[in-house]
Amino acid sequence: MTIALPDTAGRLSDYTLTGQPIAAAKLGKNPARTVYSAAHVVADPFTANDPSGHATVDWEKTMEFRRYLAGLGLGIAEAMDTAQRGMGLDWPGALELIRRTREELPDALVANGCGTDHLDPATVTSLDAVRRAYLEQAEAIQKLGGRLILMASRALVRVARGPEDYIKIYSDVLSACDEPVILHWLGDMFDPQLAGYWGSADFDPAMQTALAVIGENTAKVDGIKISLLDKEKEIRMRRRLPAGVKMYTGDDFNYPELIEGDEEGFSHALLGIFDPLAPAAAYAVERLGEGDKAGFRATLDPTVPLARLIFRAPTQYYKTGVVFLAWLNGFQDHFIMLNGAQAMRPLPYFVDLFRHADQCGLLRDPELAVERMKKLLALYGV
Repeated sequence: MTIALPDTAGRLSDYTLTGQPIAAAKLGKNPARTVYSAAHVVADPFTANDPSGHATVDWEKTMEFRRYLAGLGLGIAEAMDTAQRGMGLDWPGALELIRRTREELPDALVANGCGTDHLDPATVTSLDAVRRAYLEQAEAIQKLGGRLILMASRALVRVARGPEDYIKIYSDVLSACDEPVILHWLGDMFDPQLAGYWGSADFDPAMQTALAVIGENTAKVDGIKISLLDKEKEIRMRRRLPAGVKMYTGDDFNYPELIEGDEEGFSHALLGIFDPLAPAAAYAVERLGEGDKAGFRATLDPTVPLARLIFRAPTQYYKTGVVFLAWLNGFQDHFIMLNGAQAMRPLPYFVDLFRHADQCGLLRDPELAVERMKKLLALYGV
């Protein structure tokens, strides 16, 4: 199967698809690693709302994709950054998403984003406001029976005077949590407003503060996800976590090595890249559980160039690549996103994604993918 693809000057050359779809696999109840896919949402393309206005979600297609993830045995990290949280999806929309997923998939492994995104950071002047906001969301999610991921807070960055304020706020919020939670350290490459999180722009003092939060609240912490795109930093922190506290990799550049681990430990996974890589993630971790480390790496290593392309700078627009691949693979009928985010990457990015996805075996229906790629090219005048 061949398709003519343009280069950056618009010159066309034939590309012949060679990829074979990844073998089907489903993780069992006790997989070798705990794996969460941070899932995207599907926008309603027929809404009369402006892209910059209130988000309108296609709930049926959004839930259909979550049923697909659960069918692979993957956990779902709900209402997180990949769902355009704070970048199109507001708190009321996030809570509705959490409610629907809880209702439709009551037995699935789901953890839900809990933050302070209903606050305008520019108007927040006190730690009390941040504390109340966290507690408001925690109460609402727990009322639905949902488990929590404590997301990083833009408002807390604005008002915290130092590490002690982070320790105090997190300790107060954790004391109100019914079950152990996952903490999320999101780097400023994903959200520039989170620069200086934990009270320092330098990694080591910031890590010390995060470890202090965990150390003082170990019974309330299932694990921590760090999204810094730096494997050495993750490994250093992983080796210092208290016994029983998991490291969830959020490194969309180095996940195969980090999940496999070394003689001193390994990372579990909570990754946005495991939305488009869902079948590869399930198959690879199933291989790992069978003791087949070579098969694990043979499945995931070839996907790293694709992941690095999806998450290239400016990294916060990685969601555009995630949703593009969902469209190519038939999980939705259109390539429209909340907040008009489909326009945040250029045509050569989509051309390269198409090639990489084919070569990784991540086009589950190559004929459909070619048909849809041709439609996108036509939109650009090819």
